[in-house]
Amino acid sequence: MNATATSPALYDDSRERLDALSGLSQRLLELARDRGATQAEVSCSEEAGLSVNVRMGEVETVESTRDRGIAVTVYFGRRKGSASTADLREESLVATVEQACAIARYTEDDPAAGLADASLMARDLAEFDSWHPWDVDADRAIDLALACEQAGRDADARVENSDGASLSSGRSLSVYANSHGFVGGERGTHHSLGCALIAGRGDAMQRDGWYTFGLASADLESPVAVGRRAAERAVSRLSPRGLRTGDYPVLFAADMARSLIGHLIGAISGGALYRGASFLVDSMGTQLFPSWLSIDEKPFMRRGLRSAAFDAEGVATRESAIVADGVLQRYVLGSYSARKLGLETTANAGGVHNLEVSANAGGLDDVLSRMGRGLLVTELMGHGANTTTGDYSRGAAGFWVEDGQLQYPVDGVTVAGNLREMFTRIDAVGSDVDPRSHVRTGSILVSRMTVAGGSTDGG
Repeated sequence: MNATATSPALYDDSRERLDALSGLSQRLLELARDRGATQAEVSCSEEAGLSVNVRMGEVETVESTRDRGIAVTVYFGRRKGSASTADLREESLVATVEQACAIARYTEDDPAAGLADASLMARDLAEFDSWHPWDVDADRAIDLALACEQAGRDADARVENSDGASLSSGRSLSVYANSHGFVGGERGTHHSLGCALIAGRGDAMQRDGWYTFGLASADLESPVAVGRRAAERAVSRLSPRGLRTGDYPVLFAADMARSLIGHLIGAISGGALYRGASFLVDSMGTQLFPSWLSIDEKPFMRRGLRSAAFDAEGVATRESAIVADGVLQRYVLGSYSARKLGLETTANAGGVHNLEVSANAGGLDDVLSRMGRGLLVTELMGHGANTTTGDYSRGAAGFWVEDGQLQYPVDGVTVAGNLREMFTRIDAVGSDVDPRSHVRTGSILVSRMTVAGGSTDGG
């Protein structure tokens, strides 16, 4: 994104602030120890950001935020108590620790409670190029958002209205420390620019948009490019049709495909597993996907959207396969869920880091050609994925495809199946990776799903 790089005059006190948060965490651990806690952990964070929203050439909102949070967890044996505050005064810190201790004294013993094992704490606290503060003020942010919206409105005469454009820029600092002696600090930035436009009029209106996201402002698409892409997407949806209900190949565009990987991660996460609320209980070592497909966790990617040297418990992260040759290699666990399952943490307290899904095809055009005839899904609606049973049913919109070519827009349909069957029916993963997520996957082609469209023609 041209002319948006960080100003060299911007004073960066992030390391000083991290040092201050580290000192604060040590003070809180000392207070917990003095009150008899056998173990304790502290998370301290600071966030600051700017966001603007414009619509139809007018400024709607400008918001500057600054937030701070302190969370303390103490353990008396296997009894746990937690409390939080945003007040840095000494009396407030003392009261917060005492409240956590009081809660712990009244809870029941939980054999799975406690810090992660000391031997698993991270020692190499490397950074991964995630700190790129943007010296953008409100006036400049407004200008960029207005330019984005105007470019979209000017791109096509059929764009007659707008839901607006927005720009946001934020930075965050955090420190996690525990009574094992671990202290780890992280700093990160995030920036985004997006636009949503409305094409057509009356009952024939269609809405769509586009956004760009990155850790550095230089990684963002230009305002003009975002606006024009939003306009193209909105106009392409005009005059949609339904489909005849039936079983068809379904191709999830890359930004939709990552939700399928998200359902997998939800089903193999510790909380769902030890509660028995997952269709993938006792599935480690089983074939879930075609033999060519792999999913790798890569926490050390430079400028990765979720890179980290340690997880939310201080455990050292590591590169590893979640799926290899189609076989589920491991679950996604923090120390608590690992103990409940009789396993060891996978350094995923707080979630997964960067995931990379292997591709066996070229870009979107190549995958469309492989599909030949079917439905390309570019929007999903609702939350119809049941992690307990694997049943999947979501509202969808997109395009009908014949001979590998888009024919017409489709709206008001439902795509349904079962996730276990959908995983085994994946025929292709494209190389058209959407870079706006830590789940790095291209488009995903499922060979057969039920599509309910309520139409007597089409398809």
